[in-house]
Amino acid sequence: MNFLKNVLSTVIGLFVFLFVLFFGFIIIAALFGGNDSKTVVVKDNSVIELNLEEVTNDYAGKFLYEDFSFLNEEKTNGLSDVLNAIDAAKTDDKIKGISILNNMSLLGMAQSKALRDKLEDFKKSGKFVVAYANSYTQKEYYLNSVADTIYLNPVGEMDFKGLSSEVMFYKDFQEKTGVKMEVIRHGKYKSAVEPYLANEMSEANREQISALLNSVWNSVAADISKSRKIPVEKLNEIANGLLARTPEMAKAEKLIDKIAYEDEYHNGIRKALKVKKDEEYNTVSIIDYAHKNSTVGKKPSSENTIAIIYAQGTILSGEGDVNIIGEGSMRRSLQEARNDKKVKAIVLRIDSPGGSALTSDLIWREIELTKKVKPIVVSMGNLAASGGYYIACNANKIFAEETTITGSIGVFGTLPNITKLTNNIGIHTEEVKTHQNAAGYSIFTPLDDNTRSVVQESVENIYKVFVDRVAKGRNMKFEEVDSIAQGRVWTGADAIKIGLVDKIGGMGDAIKEAAKLAKIKDYKTADYPEYEKKFADIFGGMPFMQSKESFIKEEVGEENYQMIEQIRRMSAQKGMQALMPYEINIK
Repeated sequence: MNFLKNVLSTVIGLFVFLFVLFFGFIIIAALFGGNDSKTVVVKDNSVIELNLEEVTNDYAGKFLYEDFSFLNEEKTNGLSDVLNAIDAAKTDDKIKGISILNNMSLLGMAQSKALRDKLEDFKKSGKFVVAYANSYTQKEYYLNSVADTIYLNPVGEMDFKGLSSEVMFYKDFQEKTGVKMEVIRHGKYKSAVEPYLANEMSEANREQISALLNSVWNSVAADISKSRKIPVEKLNEIANGLLARTPEMAKAEKLIDKIAYEDEYHNGIRKALKVKKDEEYNTVSIIDYAHKNSTVGKKPSSENTIAIIYAQGTILSGEGDVNIIGEGSMRRSLQEARNDKKVKAIVLRIDSPGGSALTSDLIWREIELTKKVKPIVVSMGNLAASGGYYIACNANKIFAEETTITGSIGVFGTLPNITKLTNNIGIHTEEVKTHQNAAGYSIFTPLDDNTRSVVQESVENIYKVFVDRVAKGRNMKFEEVDSIAQGRVWTGADAIKIGLVDKIGGMGDAIKEAAKLAKIKDYKTADYPEYEKKFADIFGGMPFMQSKESFIKEEVGEENYQMIEQIRRMSAQKGMQALMPYEINIK
């Protein structure tokens, strides 16, 4: 008994210690911290180091802690902050160039395209962009190929082979485990649920993946061709034959300029800056420069404002966060922008595979109300598919990058069922009810025909509403939308041909269009949403509050965790889903 008491007192003492330690950190932060406490000094003759490891989302977020106002912050490590910083660097006399050194990023293809275009524009100032890597992945090479001079380590590698994507199938897994996903869907291309129904890819799914990959590749190859002055036909030949797999081969094919070690790369920069070889040259990280630009950069004097509302992540109910589009933060942002007389137009930046059909419709309704007061322009990022397209379809104008994944106009429902599993281990279930449908659906009993028909009816109804929303928003006939819907995904390059997108362009183009529709020339921008946080949210980042997901990832590895997470997400979905037809991972 004493032993248990000692153990219990130790555990309680440890918890109290961590609790006190945590609040000690809060008090110190309150006394000595602050959003603008970080001073960034940019010296003359400096080079920006474009390190993108901390950059994942377009929008890093504003956070409002209702109980601890001193913790409120606006982060400046979003891609939008980086793009604004490069814009500022173009006219900053202290900045002489940009160095892309061993860059590894989690940016998607459309984000990489936006950054690449911004670097291309930066070069027009006469300042240099140079790149070095010990090895180049295909996606990183796409970004780095914009550089004036591209270096590769003498024993490095070049990955240039075209694009591919793989899809996992779980039909046999279900049979062996006894855990089954009951699927109800509309749309022959709605293949988010296909892995639960078959062990191989359907022709319809293969058709859309192939078309999507080829469209993305054509855009990527065209950009590389322009920068490196290599015909697209030659790039395809290089990819087919793996003709750039070594540094020597890559240089022979003109994909890179120099084979050198990193110290030689830095010497090249010193030469451009006219700095002696034995001296360090001045550098500033892109994150620090973005912070400086956001806090002390030139502020427009105009009161006219264009609100940029970021919708990034899966669409779910609740408040939302930088990785979740929640109805709380989205509807509040639209209402605030709608009611603010200084806000003359809104740009809705979408990067989402979709999610809850109900939440998508609630956001759609708020956009519909707002559009009656002021113009709304959509800017699509990496993807605006299914529910992501649902919340875009009624905007005044829609912009997308050529590599944006969009469309996927379709609906499905999944119901997990473990009847076979429970029966196999000796557990049996029976129901007693007063009416025929009183019990509803149970994971412990097989899905009966009546329940299936009711759910199918719901799927069909939501699909019709979805198509009708698109038809009215895009000034198309229901039949026209239905013919390009059925859950099929399209790239921005193809979507513009079938009427789902108005123009090819990035967020800058969307902002200019919003100003044009609002009939304003001078304006500033304001970012939304501001995410409301509670006391419990503060603990999320503490080491002793490490999530179970982190532990699982450590034990099984990243790739195995992704497979487990995919199954978990499908199992956890509630209600009808307007979700992208499959989790595409372009390689």
